[in-house]
Amino acid sequence: MNPLPALAEHAASWRNAPLSAEVAHAARRALVDWFAALLPGCRLPPATLMAKALASGRGPGRAVSYVEGTRCALRHAALLNGTASHIVEFDDIWRWGVYHPGCPTVAAALAAAQEHGRDMEALLRAITAGYEVSCRIAFAVQPSHYDFWHTTGTVGTFGAAAAVAVILDCDAEQTAHAIATAATMAGGLQQAFRGDGMSKPLHPGHAAEAGALATMAAKEGMTGALDVLHGLAGFAAATSADTGQWDKAIATIGKPLAVTEMTVKNHGCCGHIFAALDAVRDLQRDAGFAADDVESVHVGGYAATVNVCDRPHAATEQEARFSTQFTVATMLLHGGVRLAAFGPDRLADPAIRALMPRVSVSLDAECEAAFPGQRSAKVTVALKDGRSLFRHQPTRRGDPDAPLSDAELDEKFMELSGPVLGAAPARDFLRGLRVGDTLPGEVALA
Repeated sequence: MNPLPALAEHAASWRNAPLSAEVAHAARRALVDWFAALLPGCRLPPATLMAKALASGRGPGRAVSYVEGTRCALRHAALLNGTASHIVEFDDIWRWGVYHPGCPTVAAALAAAQEHGRDMEALLRAITAGYEVSCRIAFAVQPSHYDFWHTTGTVGTFGAAAAVAVILDCDAEQTAHAIATAATMAGGLQQAFRGDGMSKPLHPGHAAEAGALATMAAKEGMTGALDVLHGLAGFAAATSADTGQWDKAIATIGKPLAVTEMTVKNHGCCGHIFAALDAVRDLQRDAGFAADDVESVHVGGYAATVNVCDRPHAATEQEARFSTQFTVATMLLHGGVRLAAFGPDRLADPAIRALMPRVSVSLDAECEAAFPGQRSAKVTVALKDGRSLFRHQPTRRGDPDAPLSDAELDEKFMELSGPVLGAAPARDFLRGLRVGDTLPGEVALA
């Protein structure tokens, strides 16, 4: 079946579909979580380097580049903000698609809404549409898509296109052409984060800009290949093991809406390590042992935990964020894996380095069978006194079946944004995101 008409019809319906209190609340949570991840990233490379590289092409406009603290053209804002929001690894997750929809979708939607003078309700509708369209496409091409591709860079292009289509009041036909054109600009290789380098955060930045460009062109009449998602040489065929699970993906549209079942990150590292970190934290809390008491820690996980996050010799910040060994050692020693975990002092900490060789990772058949619907881990901690502690962690704190409360999300926002904005301005900004009717504007970085 051709999935594009159904996806485009659904996206276009969000121009005037009823926005229930539940959906509006979920979309606001997504916006709060996006800014929590964005603001600390605005002061870090590669966002700061991209801003310098693109300064001469900033252009006039009403969209806000939070990296530069200035108004600019829509595409410029989408690119820089999308990049910055992925740097500190605190962005949201839709677990069924192995996908971070917020980075590209919100970056593009907000820039378009600011550029065109729309209000908060229009932005929430656009976010909802972008999440739904892109998450269903992500579902259709997984799990094999994730063997080689970074879903946030590829599928994120569709989220951006669909969200901007709502802001630009595109009808279903225009939206279909926007999504079709976005498909041919989708990209993002996994090797970008299996090795070192700064290019991974550029994936959602590029997706936000490319999706926005596709929709801007479609609004003016540019057409795309409407069989590009499911065709024999189309997106699914090129990036997954077959031409996609489109019948299942389309059947689940809105049941429930993806924006209402997001995972909110509770640790500042790769989400494939979260279940192990939750298990280690709980075992240490319940048994009362110290890091020095640990003989060994073994993590059984699903394939991505092994393929992406088994990094016993992680040295750089990028590698450490994807290292089960580094993050588990950090959890044991410091009780958390937040922004401070990846500072130069922690990266060079001899106590962490001494503990890392005691942490091992392997594939567990039960955890692999449960993926992607469950992100689980089986953790065994052997203590020097002879005790062996075990915990099967079936889900992650922050997943829809173990969600962070609004208060906990607000605490995360304040922890990440307070040092960037100052405590009082951060609280005021958060209040506007939670209850305001107007769009967020510029902020001053402290």
